[in-house]
Amino acid sequence: MRPSVGDTLRTCPACGGYEYSGAPGCPRCTQLVDDIVEERWRDWLGREFGTLSPDDERSVAGMVVGEPDRHDWRVVDAAYDRLTCPECGGRLSRGPAGCGPCDFANGFRYVAIEVDRPGVPPGNEHAIRVNVSVVRRPHALSARELLVRRVLLPALLVGYLPTTEEAQRASALLRDNPTYETAVRLLDALVSRG
Repeated sequence: MRPSVGDTLRTCPACGGYEYSGAPGCPRCTQLVDDIVEERWRDWLGREFGTLSPDDERSVAGMVVGEPDRHDWRVVDAAYDRLTCPECGGRLSRGPAGCGPCDFANGFRYVAIEVDRPGVPPGNEHAIRVNVSVVRRPHALSARELLVRRVLLPALLVGYLPTTEEAQRASALLRDNPTYETAVRLLDALVSRG
């Protein structure tokens, strides 16, 4: 279950970090991140179509990715997960950087609908969406970018959003010391100011 605005950060019993921040290395955190997308897909699919066979579900997924601007970003991301890339054979949009169809799909996902939850700064949902997509396609960006995105995700999920100045300061600190421990200290500072 996706955290609510104002929830406290919880420790993952599997990896010892904050829940969600251990992805993609921690299987439990990876499942939590995937569940952000899957939970919304299941809810939407049930309301719109009821129970479907896997083949029918793939057909609906094809329809969704054909009109991503009409659907919530989590529905679009889940739809891509149900389609196979004709080039790399993986889940469409999650293949290696340089895979043409996956790169195209990964970029196209950003026309989907994002709605901020009540009580969050404007742009919080966009930040969640970007961080989730990075964590779910970790091989497409640098290790430092992945570190920042995965460690920040738990704070975003509970409603925090760094200011531009905070993000720039954090980026500079991580450029000099790109460790998980440094990233967690920065996250703790962000949460304590909220």
